Amino acid sequence: MADQVRASHILLMYAGSMRSTATRSKEEAKTQIEAIQAAISSSDDFADQAKQHSDCPSGRDGGDLGNFGRGMMVGAFEDAAFGLDVGGFSGVVETPFGYHLIHRTA
Repeated sequence: MADQVRASHILLMYAGSMRSTATRSKEEAKTQIEAIQAAISSSDDFADQAKQHSDCPSGRDGGDLGNFGRGMMVGAFEDAAFGLDVGGFSGVVETPFGYHLIHRTA
């Protein structure tokens, strides 16, 4: 089992999610993240989608979060990231920060 992974993500926050300044509703965020997931599934570039849509500052870098170990991310995010094979993509992952799509890069 890996001690560290490297991953990129796309985060869509919603009104009321942790540290959010977003005005979209939870339902709007879910609909949007599902549309982004569909675009990625039909071969749009993950990094381009992150740059266009992510509410996380990492979006500027294509969603790249760098390397991280266990205990550094919230539970659902960590579980999803560590559960992916290198090169794999998660489904929609909900955390207190909003909805994520995760791409494990190493």
